[in-house]
Amino acid sequence: MEYITHYQSPIGSILLAADETGLTGLWFDGAKYFAGCPASEHKEENTPVLEQTKEWLIIYFSGREPDFCPPVHMTGTPFQLSVWKILQQIPYGKTVTYGEIAKEIAREKGLSRMSAQAVGGAVGHNKISIIVPCHRVIGKDGSLTGYAGGIDKKMKLLDLEGVKLF
Repeated sequence: MEYITHYQSPIGSILLAADETGLTGLWFDGAKYFAGCPASEHKEENTPVLEQTKEWLIIYFSGREPDFCPPVHMTGTPFQLSVWKILQQIPYGKTVTYGEIAKEIAREKGLSRMSAQAVGGAVGHNKISIIVPCHRVIGKDGSLTGYAGGIDKKMKLLDLEGVKLF
């Protein structure tokens, strides 16, 4: 069973989804890969995981770095999971490039290189935005490319974290 609830952030409405294991989704309404109804069997209910996620978001949107993380339950391909694991390691207020993530994946897999575009596809399909911080990934020239929630939201999230863009 999947449980859903909504959170009204200062930059837009967010749909949250969780199962018995942890948070399964966090999408801005209207995002490129918006979930709609996350699972065929779902119920609108505030579970402990969803309440903890809302508390995390309250702290985050107040301009502070939360000192805890709600449990997450990410599902995807092995490649997506490896990219999302790297996203979770990007520090608050810092950015990395798609190319840097590609180099890290290549190093982990013992490959000579990895496609930054493939990494971009996995980053873009991250189902738990903000908490799994795909907004902290930028183009090699510092450009704010690709954010399923919209570039305007990516800019606001980075600004909230004190990232100086230009």
